[in-house]
Formats: sequence, C-alpha cells, structure tokens
Amino acid sequence: MDIKEATIGFIGTGVMGKSMTKNLLDAGYEVLVHTRTKSKAEELLEAGAVWKNSVAELASESNITITMVGYPHDVKEIYFGENGILENAKSHSYVIDMTTSSPMLAKEIYEQALTNKIFALDAPVSGGDIGARNGKLAIMVGGDPEVFEAVKPIFEVIGGNIILQGKAGAGQHTKMCNQIAIASNMIGVCEAIVYAEKAGLDPTKVLESITTGAAGSWSLSNLAPRMIAEDDKPGFYIKHFIKDMTIALESAKEMGMTTPGLELSLSLYKSLAEKGEEDCGTQALIKWYQTQ
Repeated sequence: MDIKEATIGFIGTGVMGKSMTKNLLDAGYEVLVHTRTKSKAEELLEAGAVWKNSVAELASESNITITMVGYPHDVKEIYFGENGILENAKSHSYVIDMTTSSPMLAKEIYEQALTNKIFALDAPVSGGDIGARNGKLAIMVGGDPEVFEAVKPIFEVIGGNIILQGKAGAGQHTKMCNQIAIASNMIGVCEAIVYAEKAGLDPTKVLESITTGAAGSWSLSNLAPRMIAEDDKPGFYIKHFIKDMTIALESAKEMGMTTPGLELSLSLYKSLAEKGEEDCGTQALIKWYQTQ
C-alpha cells in the first residue's frame, strides 16, 4: 500500500484532534471521522472529511486508524470488544493511539493487534493547540521500527519532532517524562509572574528578559502571556493534565520512584478542579496563587 493513497480514520476531534485532522485533509488524504458528538466534527465535514456512524464502521473502512480521545478508559472502550477497532480493522492495517494514556494499556493494544494481524503504535503528542494547528507537534512513538517507518509520512504532516522511543509503551512512557517536566515547570512559571506583579514590575516586560535566558521554556513563552492576559481558554484542559499526572504518578510508584514535584503540582491542579476550573487551560493554575 502506498501510504500517500491511504484512507485515514480519525476518532476524536477535540481541541487537538480537530487541527490534526484538518492538516491531514489539507495534505490531500481521504479522512473518515467519528466522535461522540457529531456537531464537534461539522467544521471538518465541511472541509471534506467523511462522517462514519460508529467506531467499527470507521475502522473497517480505513487503512490507518488514528485515535485521539480523552482518557485510558475511552481508549480501552474504542479498541476492545466486538464493536471496537481491533475486531473490525482490516488485516495488515495500522492503528495509532495518540491519546496520552497508560503505557500498560499501549502494550495490551499492541499484543492484541498483533494477534489480529494489525500493526499498532502508541504515539502521544506534545505541543498543545498551537503545535496541533501548525503541524509542529512533538510525537513520541512506541512500537516496531518497520511500522514506524511505514507511517512516518503521516506523522510528518502533523508533527515536527518525531522520534521512535522504543517498543510498545515507550511512547507513553516518554510522554510521562514530558508531563512530569511540565508539572513542576508550571509551578515555577506561575510563581515568577505573581512575584513580578507583587514587586511592582510589568510581567510582560519581565518575560521579554527571562524567556531568552536559562529560565526559558515552552510554558514560559506560550502560556505565561495567556496567564497575564487572564486567558483561560484551553489549549490543554486541566482535567486532562490531572489525568496525565495521575498516570505518571502511578507509573513512577510502580518503578519504586518518588516524585514530590509531580505530587505537588497534581494537588494544586486538583484543588482548582474542585473549584470548577477543570475545563480551563492549564495556564489557569495562576488562579491558585491569585486567590491565596
């Protein structure tokens, strides 16, 4: 199969999935879509995507099925069972889960896919709504090298930094490393901005100085300006970050590792979620500091 002629099925057209699908359409791919709420896919349907009424129908008509859903239980639901992807996908087709999910679940999908003569990769992403829109996501992949190479042209449409990290589950473990690094970094970004404000400084001007030095990070450059502008619009939902940090914490504990920075960040975000902020972007963490 010429990968450029492949029919791609995409399940999950939320903040990230919508832009990723749009980029695949713009690259000339035939894309089938399915999501729980059809209205969320209307923009994509107008752009040329084809709606499918079920996961099973989409999987059976696709050469490559990509999933970008919310939680591990969503992943399990759409992959397994008689109406799931693995029971309905074509033999020798490809399935790629780009949800941030459990490394253990990624291995289960890989093993069941292999039994069904299907090629599976776990390929979570980083870069938020901006990276998805611009087709510059970091894609962390777990699976077999030959499968990775076969579908790499697809990854190149939606990502800029694409690395095979190892066997099945390695992509998800790498994403956990990413989320652990962000978790503590977000605390530092918030504290720096609040400090600047309390010191009587212009925080925007402070950013001009510190984003280019040793303190520089993606969060400082991209999310700190949103904090200052009081823009809570989600590039990445607090509720999904809580899910990611919980998976990371559980995985770390399984390896006998303590993660105090991760635990602190998770507790702060959980307190925000309890106050009704779970559908805000992760930059809303600054509200925790502003209400103390």
